[in-house]
Amino acid sequence: MDHWTTGQHQRREPESGRIRMIDNRLRFRLITIASDEELFHVVERGMRDAATALNVDADLVGTPGFDIGEVLGLVRSAIRDGIDGIGLNVFHPTALAGVIAEAGAAGVPVVAFNIDAAKTGSGNLSYIMQDFVAAGTVLGHRAAASVADGEHIIVAMHDDGVGALEERAAGIEAGLASRSVVVTRVITGRAPARGAEILDEALFRLGARAIIGTGQPDTEAAGLVARAGRKHGIYAAGFDLSPGIVDLIAEGHVDCVVDQQPYTQGFYPIVQLALYRRFGLMPSSLDAGAAIVDRQNVELVRHLSKQSIR
Repeated sequence: MDHWTTGQHQRREPESGRIRMIDNRLRFRLITIASDEELFHVVERGMRDAATALNVDADLVGTPGFDIGEVLGLVRSAIRDGIDGIGLNVFHPTALAGVIAEAGAAGVPVVAFNIDAAKTGSGNLSYIMQDFVAAGTVLGHRAAASVADGEHIIVAMHDDGVGALEERAAGIEAGLASRSVVVTRVITGRAPARGAEILDEALFRLGARAIIGTGQPDTEAAGLVARAGRKHGIYAAGFDLSPGIVDLIAEGHVDCVVDQQPYTQGFYPIVQLALYRRFGLMPSSLDAGAAIVDRQNVELVRHLSKQSIR
């Protein structure tokens, strides 16, 4: 009988470590922080498409912010619900190791997606995420061609203390090293309109003419500042896609963004968990990439962005 089509799969019994076969439909759950961000709508679309293709059930749950206690509660709830595998946004390098171990003891495999702050050091089997420093460096090199020596550059971050954003910011600064620029980091929050107000004030206070975002809300905020044009000649670039960012690129207000391809971050965890459950194939870590989207190719991704694929 074909395990792939019937849903027959393996579960490891915590007490003995033995593997037994179960004949019910596989159920997986992705758990994330900042679940209201546009990016996670794309992650969810990838998850749903993979679940349909592989004949499994999957859902995505999350917290609106970065509360570790809430995330721990969601993981434990998934374990209690009998979920067959978890995709987890491992956004903290140490705080999630204990609950990942609890999942393992209950026979529930965990893979990381979007962020793995400890690079599997928390006990998850793999990660599907962008190499944040490398991606930031790509963007910094691109921006260096559009800024002058001695300029003041704002690196925008939607939240403080998020490792992924810190790594991107470090990469951006490394990529700008060929220019003798001054860099100031500004926290915008996750509402683009409010973030634009904060960035607009910072531009005038610092005498800056360039804003480079590290995430979707702050990049969109940077583009809104450039569109408003209260200060002429603003250079804006950043990370991630949304319908609003696509419009800002097409209109010429945002030079480019680095797309971390969140569709893959939803799709591949389901593939890896299904293969592990059905055939014992170990998950392997994947780089989600650092694709540049600018006016040369933005129309190719516009319709996909509206479908929550790009």
